[in-house]
Amino acid sequence: MKNIILTTILLLSFADAKEIYATFSVEPYKDAKLAFISSGIVESVNTDIGSFVRKGEVIAELENSDINAMLEVSKTAYKYSKKDYERQMKIKELIDEGKFDIAANKYESAKNQLAYQQALYNKTFLKAPFDGVIYDKELEVGDAVSGMMLKTVFKIQSKSQRKLVIEFDQKNYKDVKVGNIFTYKVDGDTASYKGKISKVYPHASRENRKIKAEVLAKDFLPGLFGDGYITTAGKE
Repeated sequence: MKNIILTTILLLSFADAKEIYATFSVEPYKDAKLAFISSGIVESVNTDIGSFVRKGEVIAELENSDINAMLEVSKTAYKYSKKDYERQMKIKELIDEGKFDIAANKYESAKNQLAYQQALYNKTFLKAPFDGVIYDKELEVGDAVSGMMLKTVFKIQSKSQRKLVIEFDQKNYKDVKVGNIFTYKVDGDTASYKGKISKVYPHASRENRKIKAEVLAKDFLPGLFGDGYITTAGKE
């Protein structure tokens, strides 16, 4: 008797469940276009198309000897201004307030200048923003780049993490929720796969009146496409 009641409850719970048709394309979970935000001549290119890179790895570098020289000058100025400031701090109560203020101002200025020069130096290195694979490169040693005219020099995508960007008719916008199951097939593949909707976009396209959602997926080749059905939950 108890089993019959449970079965009845389940049947009633999913009585209003729907199967909603949707199409999809496979995209990398992460995708980024990289560019230098500093100007200069490319001194080294440390990766190529198809190469796997780690987050923070330097993938290209601009010639920076002049900036490095200024950085060293700033380090020296900071070192000695800090020493002077620390000396003045020890005898602060015994010296003229104006003299101490001069030492404090010199120290703060040197600290700020060092931070500025360090930032300029850091900008001559282009680093990978996450673990991934380089899939496009438009940069060679000797190329001139301009931080005033940003140009994409590398494209990187997550190595194996993928997502399906699915589209379904806007009339079903109230039914599709995060957590719904999407059963799908990749075009040309006879196998059937399942995944949970992880994100529903909060707007419909003006062009085709479709709403998009995302599903985390297996290691498919980006650019593949297919279709399937979203199974919505019934009334609780």
